[in-house]
Amino acid sequence: MTDEQAGAQALQDEPGNPVGSGVAQGDPQVVCFGETMGMFTPTSTTSLDIAEGFHLGVGGAESNVAAHLAELGHHVAWAGNVGQDPIGTKVISTLDCGGVDTRWVNRTTASPTGLYLKEPDTGSGAHVFYYRAGSAASQLGVADVAGWPLQSAHLIHTSGITPALSPSCSALVEHVLDHAAEWGTSVSFDVNYRSKLWPVSVAGPRLRELAAKATVVLVGLDEAATIWGCVTSGDVRALLPDVPYLIVKDGAVDATEYALLPDGTRRTTVVPARKVEVVEPVGAGDAFAAGYLSALLNGESSEVRLTHGHALAAWALGSREDFRPGHGLFAATPEAGAEPRTTVGIDSDAHDSQSDRTDLRRLSA
Repeated sequence: MTDEQAGAQALQDEPGNPVGSGVAQGDPQVVCFGETMGMFTPTSTTSLDIAEGFHLGVGGAESNVAAHLAELGHHVAWAGNVGQDPIGTKVISTLDCGGVDTRWVNRTTASPTGLYLKEPDTGSGAHVFYYRAGSAASQLGVADVAGWPLQSAHLIHTSGITPALSPSCSALVEHVLDHAAEWGTSVSFDVNYRSKLWPVSVAGPRLRELAAKATVVLVGLDEAATIWGCVTSGDVRALLPDVPYLIVKDGAVDATEYALLPDGTRRTTVVPARKVEVVEPVGAGDAFAAGYLSALLNGESSEVRLTHGHALAAWALGSREDFRPGHGLFAATPEAGAEPRTTVGIDSDAHDSQSDRTDLRRLSA
């Protein structure tokens, strides 16, 4: 038994650390880590102060991505801390039912599982209220890595929410990014700026520093404008010139992938977004990330990666749930008239779309 397997076994042997039900045993292909919370939403479209009934669900950026990836057929684990409380049990059972491997979820009596209230759009957009200070997830730190199956994973996924939770969480994210190459794996980092967690003056420099260390970076142009002062997707690339896969999402307009291939080739691909009726935008970014990452793991071309991202995001936009099951990527083809644009070189000219079938583990070597 390897040290990594021994660590995983030790976690399973601890009380309150259940093995995920219905999930294939063995090392996961993808490990997502961060905070997942209990989510209370009104059962009717009304403001929180007058709502009389609530639905208890779960939500968290990284576990949303994990749930989508599991539905797409990947063996994916979610690692993190939850409290030894009913909300923690709800988090684990929900992920288990979605096919996510929860063997590396730690339960603690020292801190509670975080909570948030989500108010539906009643005319001024959806609103979220967090109750996560001092949560179990905020206690995560570098020491937790020893028990996670990171060295055998093809991809590790986290987001800019995690380093905002506490100094120990920030150190954890940096540690993973700094050591992924020696482990032979790659890291996907979704910037996911949350203004309620930290101010721009602190978040901007820190998120740029962490993103520069990742293999895959996903960021919205709107949040890049807020935290880095970027106006165009090209401005974002100028700030992060050496990230192998940088994806800049411009809302309902398009998404741009800047790829830096192992042979030094630089390529830019743009795929228009889908035109859909938006029920609620919360969760669409996580869905895009999962669609893109699934296609990347499967060795698909740039156009397919972005198209799959748009397809999942469009599916998520049609629901008030943070995670909407049942997509199956059944319509992951570009719309008529929405042709992708690809350039190569110093971000210009034509290319062979098969040239980017890259092994993520090799990228980190």
